[in-house]
Amino acid sequence: MIKFNTLRHYLLSVGIATFIGTGTTKAQANTPIIPDDVYSNLPFQMTKVQQPVFPAYSRSITEFGATADGTTLNTEAFAQTIEAVSRQGGGTVIVPAGLWLTGPIVLKSNINLHLEENALVLFTADHTQYPIIKTSFEGLETRRCQSPISANGAENIAITGKGVIDGNGDTWRPVKKSKMTSSQWNKLVASGGVLNEKGDIWYPSEGSIKGANACKDFNVPEGIETDEEWASIRDWLRPVLLSLIKCKKVMLEGVTFKNSPSWCLHPLSCEDLTITGISVSNPWYSQNGDALDIESCNRVLVLGSSFDAGDDGICIKSGKDESGRLRGEPCQNVIIRNNVVLHGHGGFVVGSEMSGGVKNIYVDNCSFLGTDVGLRFKSTRGRGGVVENIHINNINMINIPNEALIFDLFYGGNAPGEGNASGAPKEEVVPLVTEETPAFRDIFIKNVTAKNVGRAVLFNGLPEMPIKNIFLENVTISDAKDGVTLNRAENATLKNVKVITTKGGDNLKMMGVTNITVGDKKYEKIGNKAESYKF
Repeated sequence: MIKFNTLRHYLLSVGIATFIGTGTTKAQANTPIIPDDVYSNLPFQMTKVQQPVFPAYSRSITEFGATADGTTLNTEAFAQTIEAVSRQGGGTVIVPAGLWLTGPIVLKSNINLHLEENALVLFTADHTQYPIIKTSFEGLETRRCQSPISANGAENIAITGKGVIDGNGDTWRPVKKSKMTSSQWNKLVASGGVLNEKGDIWYPSEGSIKGANACKDFNVPEGIETDEEWASIRDWLRPVLLSLIKCKKVMLEGVTFKNSPSWCLHPLSCEDLTITGISVSNPWYSQNGDALDIESCNRVLVLGSSFDAGDDGICIKSGKDESGRLRGEPCQNVIIRNNVVLHGHGGFVVGSEMSGGVKNIYVDNCSFLGTDVGLRFKSTRGRGGVVENIHINNINMINIPNEALIFDLFYGGNAPGEGNASGAPKEEVVPLVTEETPAFRDIFIKNVTAKNVGRAVLFNGLPEMPIKNIFLENVTISDAKDGVTLNRAENATLKNVKVITTKGGDNLKMMGVTNITVGDKKYEKIGNKAESYKF
């Protein structure tokens, strides 16, 4: 038996060990034992997450001609090793120490892809190696290039060990000039590629900028019909590094995932997913470089891991607009404990694609260092979906340039009144509540400490759908440039909340709120003109 990497942070503290099988026997190998206290103090009932178990059978990619010279393309060696292990009923595919260049890897049921220490898997910069396939991205059905690592409908799969998986994302991604220093920008432009008309976004190729110009709804192209047209924008169809669709009993353990073309880890419609002791590292300038996007999954553990991203860190999603509502798969029963987010647009994020609903989420003992926002809930009209029964506890954060906590139902647009970009009120016709109206409700946040932030807290609900039933308790935010702003909220309680702003004075603003309790003060109703108070 070969010992896995012991799990970092939380798992290391409880002494969990993991093992894989070797040899040719069919005995069952041990898998990580998740202690019962991972499920302790849960505010909702949740069935324990099942972990994969693998036969004690293994083959190395070197047995099938893989060469660790950084120039030989080992796509076939990976495929043949996976197929050989699969034919034996499953087991472990071993990636030894070395630099392994490859094209896409497709996992099958009962396969554990195990990277030994100092194993580096690098995906090729030759984008023609990635077929254009039908898939889902940013909550919409579309076409993208095949992911470097993927599985669809597989059961009992894992990626484990101490190695590194590099998606070679710099060959795919556009880069904004504002994200780089002058010398970095000049070097990038000199390397080739194409600039947009304004000269402030660099694209790696003509096909990439052509694809960008075809996008009206985030990064999903419109008006591209034929296979030839899709092929002409191949460089724009940046895949997620790891795509897992409709898989069951999945484990990611110990490995470092880095430099993804777009999102890094994207489990979609999966059940029984365990993520333990991994690291995700993307450049801070990476466009759409989310670390982890858990979409429409059920029963998930995210434990003792580190995320450093160019976009959101740990993100919960469930599809976008009508497409997500028709799918109708909420993201639910998720435990996120003992993680660190080093950089990103948000530390822990829900949305904005949450049209299928999000519920039963528990976040505990996490730290955010320098994320743009700490706790970030975002949606907008047209999404629909309900985010509810979210419990967050024991969060520490520092150096957050924007909000420590934000609930924003005007994501991507201007809200009327205090929450819009200018701060000037504006009138609007309030639409009726329909299936397209998103809702945030029944969210419980306690024991949060933050230092050096922009605005401490922002609630920004819709006139037709206020943010409802939010409870903040034992929250201390210091060195904040601005205080707490509550716009269009109902039944919110702030208990033992302390906010110290750098400018002093009034640090609580409210508008369009009903039944708000702040400490021992109760505000029954405040109209659509902002009023300022002190805690």
